[in-house]
Amino acid sequence: MKIVIGQGSCGIAGGAKKTEAEFRKQIAECGLTDIVLDKTGCIGACYLEPIVDVYGDDGGLQARYVKVQPKDVSGIVEKHLIGGEVLNEQAISEEDAAILANQKRIVLRNCGLINPERIGDYMEQDGYEAARKALIAMTPEEVIEEIKLSGLRGRGGAGFPTWFKWNAARQSAGTEKYIVCNADEGDPGAFMDRSVLEGDPNAVLEGMIIGGYAMGACEGVIYVRAEYPLAIERLETALEQARAQGFLGKKIFGTDWDFDIRIKAGAGAFVCGEETALIASLEGERGMPRLKPPFPAQKGYWQKPTNINNVETYANVPWIIRNGGEAFAAYGTDQSNGTKVFALAGKIQKGGLVEVPMGLTLRDVIYKTGGGIKNGKTFKAVQMGGPSGGCIPAELIDTPVSYEHINKTGAIVGSGGMIVMDEDTCMVDMARYFLDFTRKESCGKCNCCRIGTRRMLEILERITNGEGRDGDIELLEELALKVRDGAMCGLGQTAPNPVLTTLRYFRNEYEDHIYHHKCTAKSCKALITYSITDKCVGCTLCVRNCPVDAISGTVKNQHTIDPDKCIKCGKCAENCRFDAIEIR
Repeated sequence: MKIVIGQGSCGIAGGAKKTEAEFRKQIAECGLTDIVLDKTGCIGACYLEPIVDVYGDDGGLQARYVKVQPKDVSGIVEKHLIGGEVLNEQAISEEDAAILANQKRIVLRNCGLINPERIGDYMEQDGYEAARKALIAMTPEEVIEEIKLSGLRGRGGAGFPTWFKWNAARQSAGTEKYIVCNADEGDPGAFMDRSVLEGDPNAVLEGMIIGGYAMGACEGVIYVRAEYPLAIERLETALEQARAQGFLGKKIFGTDWDFDIRIKAGAGAFVCGEETALIASLEGERGMPRLKPPFPAQKGYWQKPTNINNVETYANVPWIIRNGGEAFAAYGTDQSNGTKVFALAGKIQKGGLVEVPMGLTLRDVIYKTGGGIKNGKTFKAVQMGGPSGGCIPAELIDTPVSYEHINKTGAIVGSGGMIVMDEDTCMVDMARYFLDFTRKESCGKCNCCRIGTRRMLEILERITNGEGRDGDIELLEELALKVRDGAMCGLGQTAPNPVLTTLRYFRNEYEDHIYHHKCTAKSCKALITYSITDKCVGCTLCVRNCPVDAISGTVKNQHTIDPDKCIKCGKCAENCRFDAIEIR
């Protein structure tokens, strides 16, 4: 019998290490010497972590237990491991199991199922067979043609055809070429790359080997943000084991081709997600973009032909080579083939990673896969594509998730972040939040981005502080368009997207802030007031929880709030049991 505990970052944050320690302790105390304790990455259901899978001697899954804390371990040991009885009250629900089962998992095919620190587990799932097939049985041109047939588009941003970039690098003159994996995942609310690197690092390495062979690269580099220590640790382990197997290094797979991969830890600059800024950082320079052309496929790392794709793109490649491009193209739409991994965050019931065929509607992803909105609230909008994306309103919830359809809304698919917002979200403040992020992350090289984002942020801050002026909306639009059209790189060109989409779909909220001094979502502190209604029974809970002593009153009598002292923290409303706190 084997016990497997999910130990991606989300599982560890949920207490998986303590759960593992308690299992080790109790297994030893009970003398269960035939029990194997193992680890895996995140299966995607982050909201259920720590997850514990129990496998029988035949290798079949007997039970999947969720939210397992140390106090729950004794019951699992006594009743299941010793008594052979599944604890249904601790096991995954039918609804949650169906959500996992109904996904089409290509990128996440091994995440949450294998030990990411053991290359043998990956090889048991036909790992590295695609690389062997490509290097021994296919020409580089045939590999590129298979990727072209699949319709795979880059999963890191704009969705550029993968085969085209590979072919451009292959056709560039020179024998010294490089292949780079962009793992500098910086979007707020995005964690796709991290989970893949933590849960199945060998899939990324194999994809890079195949890509490197196709374009004639001599070396691969994985540019990963230093804030992902577990991903880096598991990548280093995978690299060592791949070299020991002869999959990296000299004459790999018994061929005459030498190829190796190394890791470069980035300092967490969002702008280094842009490929020319990433290359500058790799070369030891400050991460700042440069004008294109020339494109990296002609002059990239050290002025040599270079191809850059992101983690998810490379993780698709082994599956495509093993199963054929047509099999991948069978999923999705005519222009957006295959599957896409999304990170569901925000006001969503079932937050985590999901992988679904392109073309499903936002409604399907948010409600069928994500379980809908928390606390029965009303869905208001979803931010797609991170700070570079845009807000898609509730009336467009039936929009298919594909590059062509999402682009029409003013947002982008991007790397796959989905931040779900409910009725309590102020869209003006949401635009302010994302613009504050891009303003801080601007490298400052071009005036439009450096100055324009700052001026836009100043206007948004003024509006959310109740100091909006007539003409602010028009000025915001003018600045947004100038920044979009005048910025040099993708960061600046897309920074206005959250502002432009919220102005497009939620203009009334801007007008309410400016002309009526009202935040309809009751979110902006400068535009709301707290008061106590006659529903108050004088229980004194609000008094005891107010951090600034702004509430007064006697037991069993209606209380009052001093507006001059109130800091609008909301503690009174959170703790009132009688719905007596009114927010206006």
